[in-house]
Amino acid sequence: MVQTTNRFFDEVARLMNDTAGVAQGVRREFETLLRSQAERILRDLAVVQREEFEAVKDMAQLAREENEALKARIAALEAKLAAGKPSAGGSDLSWPGVNPG
Repeated sequence: MVQTTNRFFDEVARLMNDTAGVAQGVRREFETLLRSQAERILRDLAVVQREEFEAVKDMAQLAREENEALKARIAALEAKLAAGKPSAGGSDLSWPGVNPG
């Protein structure tokens, strides 16, 4: 009877090990399926990738900095114009090829 009991427990232990292996395989398969479905959905929604987002964010930051510099330059030119002090080379606001008056 002792051998039968040990043999029974050995079979149960082997069955549990096999079940654990199968469960891990199912889990990996499920994760792979879920990942591929998520990638497909994101592609269909036209969601940008992180690298593209970062590149556009950097470009926007540079554009904002340039815009601020141009605003400061315009303010300085308007202040000169309001004060009636044209620069040594003539008016800073004249366009090439256009007669001011």
